[in-house]
Amino acid sequence: MTTAQQDLRTLAEQAGRELEEAPALDVLRWAADTFGPRFCVTSSMEDAVVAHLASRALPGVDVVFLDTGYHFEETIGTRDAVAAVMDVNVITLTPRRTVAEQDAEYGPRLYERDPDLCCALRKVAPLRDGLAGYDAWATGLRRDESPTRANTPVVGWDEKRRKVKVSPIARWTQEDVDAYVTAHGVLTNPLLTDGYASVGCAPCTRRVQAGEDARAGRWAGRGKTECGLHG
Repeated sequence: MTTAQQDLRTLAEQAGRELEEAPALDVLRWAADTFGPRFCVTSSMEDAVVAHLASRALPGVDVVFLDTGYHFEETIGTRDAVAAVMDVNVITLTPRRTVAEQDAEYGPRLYERDPDLCCALRKVAPLRDGLAGYDAWATGLRRDESPTRANTPVVGWDEKRRKVKVSPIARWTQEDVDAYVTAHGVLTNPLLTDGYASVGCAPCTRRVQAGEDARAGRWAGRGKTECGLHG
């Protein structure tokens, strides 16, 4: 780790302690003031809550979206709507291989045979490359989404990418998200009103059943809970 990265890690750990109880907008204002254009938001376009919050803290903020080639049409439509109506700069990242090129090299439906590799090729690698020019990035992770996210810090250190990772709504509940969406008229993915509680790639996402946690519909039956972006 370089000296600059060590300084960023120390900054992240200190901010995580100091901002643990801070409102989400204040967390994002801290990130905007600290990092300026070297700060971005990532969004799966499940909803635009964090992008909307960040636009209030840093108008014109970069919003990074991973187009895996497997998204629902509704997700692409949400991305386009966010780009059209919000004060943000949507940046779409794509994998090095198209779906057809990946099929030719690894065989079709890699997501069924080796979902971890598929995620690595179509999500993890493109995000790594896309975040190269930033010192900090924001996510929409929440502690109540699943047991694997229960300890998500509001501000922490992303060891994998050696960057500051900001999760301003980590302490929010689904009720908090819904209230913010209603109060500010924030765009949401239409699939959220069609039985999907968490929206990922179409082949690996199903509707959730009553009593299941929000991410139970992701990679259902495959013993997989995360794509590798956050773990």
